[in-house]
Amino acid sequence: MESTILFKLFLYTIIIFSAVIHEYAHAWVAYQEGDPTAKYSGRLTLNPLAHIDLWGTVIIPLFLLFSFGGFIGWAKPVPFNPYNLKDQKYGIAKVAVAGPLANFSIALLFGIFLRFTSVLAVPLSLIIYINIFLGFFNLLPFPPLDGSKLTMVFFPELERGLSSFGFLGIFLAIIFALFILSPLSNLVYYLIVGQPFAFF
Repeated sequence: MESTILFKLFLYTIIIFSAVIHEYAHAWVAYQEGDPTAKYSGRLTLNPLAHIDLWGTVIIPLFLLFSFGGFIGWAKPVPFNPYNLKDQKYGIAKVAVAGPLANFSIALLFGIFLRFTSVLAVPLSLIIYINIFLGFFNLLPFPPLDGSKLTMVFFPELERGLSSFGFLGIFLAIIFALFILSPLSNLVYYLIVGQPFAFF
C-alpha cells in the first residue's frame, strides 16, 4: 500500500516538473522573440509555484491519480502577446512548439543516458516515456493544446474547423492519445533507448 502511494506521488512529481519545464520553454522563447509578457507575469522561472493551477495541477490530477489510477491535468498557460514577437509570421509557432520540444529534449537526454547504463532504470524509464507522451499530446491540434497554435499558423482553415469542437476537442484529444499516442510513444521510446518500454 505504502509503495503504491509512493509510486503515484513519484509519477505525479515527474509530470509536474515536466509540465513546469514545458511552460518555462514557452516563456523563454517568447522572451527571446521580444515579448516580455511572461517575464513580467513571473512565468520566466523554473519555480513550480509560478506555474501551478490549483485545480488543474493539484486537486483534479491527484484525485484522479489516487481514485482511478489515471491522470488529467494542466498548468497555468503562459501569457504572451503575439504582437510583440519579432517574427510576426512564425513567432506564434515558435512559442507553441517550444513546450513539446522541451519535453522531447528531456526524453532524449535521459534516454541516451539509459541506453548505455542500467542505473535508475525504472525512474528514468518513467521520465522518458512521460515526456515523450506529453510532447506528442501537446502537439495535437485541438485547442487549447500547443498543436492548435501550430495549426493556426500553417493550416488556419483547419484550425477554425477544429476550434468549432470547443471543449469537446479535449475529449477527442484524450481518445486520440489513448489509441494512437500510446503506441507511438512506445515506438519513439524504443528508438531512443534501444529497448521497449515495459514498466507496466
